[in-house]
Amino acid sequence: MNKKIVTFGEIMLRLATPGFLRFSQATEFLATFGGGEANVAISLANYGLEVDFVTRLPKNDIGEACCSDLRKYGVGIKNIIWGGERLGIYYLESGAVSRGSKVVYDRAHSAICDIKPGMINWDAVFEGVGWFHWTGITPAISQGAADVLAEGINKANEKGITVSCDLNYRNKLWKYGKSAGEVMSELVAGCDVVLGNEEDAEMVLGIKPEGVDVTSGHVSAAAYESVSKQIMAKFPRVKKVITTLRGSVSASHNSWSGVLWDGETLYEAPTYQITHIVDRVGGGDSFMGGLIYGLITWPGNDQKALNFAVAASCLKHTIVGDYNLVTADEVIKLMGGDASGRVAR
Repeated sequence: MNKKIVTFGEIMLRLATPGFLRFSQATEFLATFGGGEANVAISLANYGLEVDFVTRLPKNDIGEACCSDLRKYGVGIKNIIWGGERLGIYYLESGAVSRGSKVVYDRAHSAICDIKPGMINWDAVFEGVGWFHWTGITPAISQGAADVLAEGINKANEKGITVSCDLNYRNKLWKYGKSAGEVMSELVAGCDVVLGNEEDAEMVLGIKPEGVDVTSGHVSAAAYESVSKQIMAKFPRVKKVITTLRGSVSASHNSWSGVLWDGETLYEAPTYQITHIVDRVGGGDSFMGGLIYGLITWPGNDQKALNFAVAASCLKHTIVGDYNLVTADEVIKLMGGDASGRVAR
C-alpha cells in the first residue's frame, strides 16, 4: 500500500485567551491555526510520513500565513485551492478544574463553506495516495462541503484507497437544514476505519452504548463492543471501529484510553491519568494521527497501533495549540512506560 496520506477539511484561525482567562477578562488573544484534518496531517508529518492537506483558502495575507504554517511542519499544500472571502475563526476559553472549556465559532461563509463540487481535481489529489482521512466536522459546515467530500470518498473508493473518518459530532455546526444522521450515513458507508466516542455514535449514527455513564469519571471499555458490532452491521465496508475512552474527572484531570474492534477481537489500550491538562483541544485528532501512523507502520498489529494512538494523544494534552508537536520516538518512549518527564540531555 502507498503510504502517502491525504486529509481534507477546514483549517481556521484559532484565537485563544491567554492562560486560563475567561473571554470577559481577555484583552488579547493568542493567534494560531487549527482544524481537525489539518491537525491529523501535522501529526503524520511529524512522524515522518508524506501527507497532503486539501482545503480552500482565501487569497489574502491570512490564507498565505496559514499555508506557511502548514508548510513549516512539513505538510504538502500543492492541492489547496484558492477562493472565497475569509478564513474561519474559532475563539477558545480554556477551562480548569470544574470549569469546562468554551469554544465560540465565527466561520459562516468561510472559503470552504462556499466550496462547490468540481472545484477539486480528486484524480490529481489521489495520485500515489494510499490513505484518505476526513472528519464529521467537514460535512457539517455546508451542503457544498458535504458534496465535495462525497466526491472525494467516491473517488478514493474507486481507486482502492483506505478511507478513515472521525465522526466528530459538533452540534453547533449543523445549521444548514440537514441533521448529522441524514448526511453522515452515506459518507460513513464509504469508510474502512471509523473513529468516534459515545456521543458521536449516538448523535451521528443513532447507536447508543449500554452501561456507560460518562459523567462518573469512569468509562468501561467492554461496553463498546456492541456499538462496534452495530456500526459494522450497518456499514459493511468498515473493517475497524475505534473508540476513544475519556473519563472526565474534571477539566484539568481526565483518564484517557481507547479500544479497537476488528470484527473479531476487542483490543484495549492502557489507561493514562492526565492529571494536569494543558490543552485538550485536538486530543481526538492527535489520537487519529497516531492511529493512522500505527496502522500503516505496523500492519497486522492493531494492538501496537492502538497503544501508539493513545500514548500520542496523551502527550498532546501537554501541548498548547491544536497541533500535536511530538515525534514518533517520544510516543514510543511513553508507550514503553517512561512517563517521568525528565529532561532529555
